[in-house]
Amino acid sequence: MLEENQELRKAGLKVTLPRVKILQILESSEDHHMSAEDVYKALMEAGDDVGLATVYRVLTQFENAGLVERHNFDGGYSVFEIARGEHHDHMVCVDTNEVIEFHNEKIEALQHQIAEEHGYELVDHSLVLYVRPKSKK
Repeated sequence: MLEENQELRKAGLKVTLPRVKILQILESSEDHHMSAEDVYKALMEAGDDVGLATVYRVLTQFENAGLVERHNFDGGYSVFEIARGEHHDHMVCVDTNEVIEFHNEKIEALQHQIAEEHGYELVDHSLVLYVRPKSKK
């Protein structure tokens, strides 16, 4: 819990029990991309009495403080992941909503090249591939 307290203070947030619990869930979850509802369910399963509105509010505070990144994938829902400072892109399975992280240097270089060819400098990007398992023939 000491580590979470330091992260919250470093981000300029007051250390409160709901913030610490939510940060612990995000950091310890096997699923690196959790919706507010996923976090809420994990809190309930752990016996923590934190309301859904509080979860939404804390996740937004974490996003504003740079602790988490919010991703809005097709389907109209947001997921959150701990901001680790390492760039990666995503694939989302359209059948299961599973989120797969990947990094590809060729894709990264091509995006910079395309921006330059159009007279721009690439400063940020988000790439999401929507996929489904290949059918076996």
